[in-house]
Amino acid sequence: MIGKSEALEQIKGGLIVSCQAAPSPSLEDPDILAAIAEAVVTGGAVGIRADGPENVRAIRERTKVPVIGIWKQTFPDSEVFITPRLKEVIAVADTDAEIVAFDATSRPRPNGETLEMIVQEAKVHCASLLMADVSNFDEGVRAAELGFDLVSTTLSGYVGDSTETLKGPDLDLVERLSGHLGDSAPVVAEGRISTPDQAAEAIDRGAFCVVVGTAITRPQSLTQDFCKGMRK
Repeated sequence: MIGKSEALEQIKGGLIVSCQAAPSPSLEDPDILAAIAEAVVTGGAVGIRADGPENVRAIRERTKVPVIGIWKQTFPDSEVFITPRLKEVIAVADTDAEIVAFDATSRPRPNGETLEMIVQEAKVHCASLLMADVSNFDEGVRAAELGFDLVSTTLSGYVGDSTETLKGPDLDLVERLSGHLGDSAPVVAEGRISTPDQAAEAIDRGAFCVVVGTAITRPQSLTQDFCKGMRK
């Protein structure tokens, strides 16, 4: 496991690639995802975002860059599914992921757990950095106040009012959070970043680093877009 300061230094200003299988079940194999991760690191990625302890471990064996680990789980009593409970946070941290990311929106969490409790316990029991996946400015500010090490715009456009209006990356949120939080909690730009120009603009507008997933590692989604465009 790379130390916290070294991990932050390695990802600063760089591209992190999200290597997840969904929506392509045929990719849901740790060895396949680790091979994809190895390929994007060869291409210049400074970090990987991965879902599930088994996949995180496989990717760590094949790469030497910091890993942002998550664990998507669904529960009937909550809409939160990105590393939703303390149990998942600790399980991901136990893989030696340098960063554990989890939903930091204002939505109720499974089993009545609270975000405050999870952060407090994670700070005690986990050696990993903690990253807040937020959907708006207020959530980002609150996450920093709770003690998250990084704040990511992951859920902007997917949760709340922004789902109706936001089509591309929320670079305005990146800029606003970066300006407000400064060095207290570096801001990660993530969510619908689909071109190199958008990634570069995110850095120009204050992002500490940029996470890209679908545009690089989801062949099923990319193929569907091509086919849809050709049918027009």
